[in-house]
Amino acid sequence: MVTKQVKDWMNAHVITVSGSSALPDAYWLMIENDVRRLPVVDDGALVGIITLEDLRRMDPVKVAGFDVIHISNMLARLPVRRLMTKNPKTIAPTASLIEAARLMLANKISALPVLDDGRLVGIITERDIFRAFVESEEQREAVGSAA
Repeated sequence: MVTKQVKDWMNAHVITVSGSSALPDAYWLMIENDVRRLPVVDDGALVGIITLEDLRRMDPVKVAGFDVIHISNMLARLPVRRLMTKNPKTIAPTASLIEAARLMLANKISALPVLDDGRLVGIITERDIFRAFVESEEQREAVGSAA
């Protein structure tokens, strides 16, 4: 039987970044680890989340100003905290997968950091929920075909 709690499907090995990390460092961390989002943690507390989509949608002129000559240098030093989503939606590890899916749908987001007593213990993404759904359906089909 497929369990339906976030803690059973979340990724507990969360790759994080600090708010003071440079944007290129966050980008390469995502690329090297094949992830599309990084929780931003400062002094052990979740302070935001940054995604590949945030980096792709970034308008360098708005972020760095109109000085075209210095944009590249400025962006290379720009800290993650300037682009991250602050106070991201989160969920508890004991919440149901349905609750996580509803929260993601309602807020048009693709991941939820998982907090237990304010401590980051994992992240659940739409891919995790799809995986749980597929496994559940496969088990249901196996039981149906055995009958």
